[in-house]
Amino acid sequence: MSMGKNISIPFLKNDMQMKYTAVIRTLGKGGKNYQRLLNSLLEQSIRPTSVLVYIAEGYPLPKETVGIEQCVYVKKGMVAQRALAYDEVSTEYCLFLDDDVYLPHHAVETFYNELVGQDAQVISPCVFANHEVAIKDKIRSSILGREVCRLWSRKWGYKVLRTAGFSYNNHPVKPVYESQSNAGPCFFCRKEDFLKIHYEEELWLDKTYYAFPDDQVMYYKMYKTGLKILTSFDSGAIHLDASSTVEKSKEKTEKLIYSEYRNKLIFWHRFIFLPEKNLLLKFWSVIAISYVYGIQGMKYGVKYLFDDKDMSVAYINGVADGFSFLKSEGYKKLPKIKSCR
Repeated sequence: MSMGKNISIPFLKNDMQMKYTAVIRTLGKGGKNYQRLLNSLLEQSIRPTSVLVYIAEGYPLPKETVGIEQCVYVKKGMVAQRALAYDEVSTEYCLFLDDDVYLPHHAVETFYNELVGQDAQVISPCVFANHEVAIKDKIRSSILGREVCRLWSRKWGYKVLRTAGFSYNNHPVKPVYESQSNAGPCFFCRKEDFLKIHYEEELWLDKTYYAFPDDQVMYYKMYKTGLKILTSFDSGAIHLDASSTVEKSKEKTEKLIYSEYRNKLIFWHRFIFLPEKNLLLKFWSVIAISYVYGIQGMKYGVKYLFDDKDMSVAYINGVADGFSFLKSEGYKKLPKIKSCR
């Protein structure tokens, strides 16, 4: 494998006119799951013309290979390693991937056919089946306003809520649904459509231990930009969930709590509150976010008294740092969200 910005990419033969480049973000630690991903790309009924691996600076190149991928070093970060210009990509379409996804041989063909058939611009597989979790977990997450089980409207696969959370279709019966959000380990779209969202404006997400909810920010920005997003339920793609950057479960949980409640507050303000022109809906958005942070405040208040003070402190610090960032000059200088919806 070679590295660097100026690279010569070997082309593979496709059986269709549609050509795409597989672009993978990684730290080079995917191991056997990364090898499964590379192998699955070669087994696609529509093979990629090239495979580009965007690896974080300072990390060794992965040992796993199929001999055709090219590596490019970029700055580290979940957003930084995806918010790129993709100057190395010469094809119309891109298959965006994390290093722990498995694709059955028909996956890309399914993506393309559903994208064209539904006259959409972005498609991603359902790799986290929220509709299949236990009922008690559905109830708990719905009460908290984080991941709401939607029993009514069947139009959406995933829909962003004014709580800064999302709702999901509890009983998907069609192979594909329109969505406003999804998980980000895998999605397929035209390069020019991805560049329209200027994802580099959202690098504030990389300032925390975890960039969560980076996927929701990315997809919702696509939606607000006017792109039609689909969730595919029949592609067979699997998220192998290879990585875990924090070994200690307690430490990981605390960092996730801090990151979530700092970043979701910013997401709500930037994407839901500020762009809203209707004063009644603006007020309703304040009620919604107040409910979520209020109920979480009570939850972590109880934990502080009877269970784990460190988790409570992580929540408090996350919220405080979120408000602090909203008042910062860096936030005020961010380009406003111009909604086409």
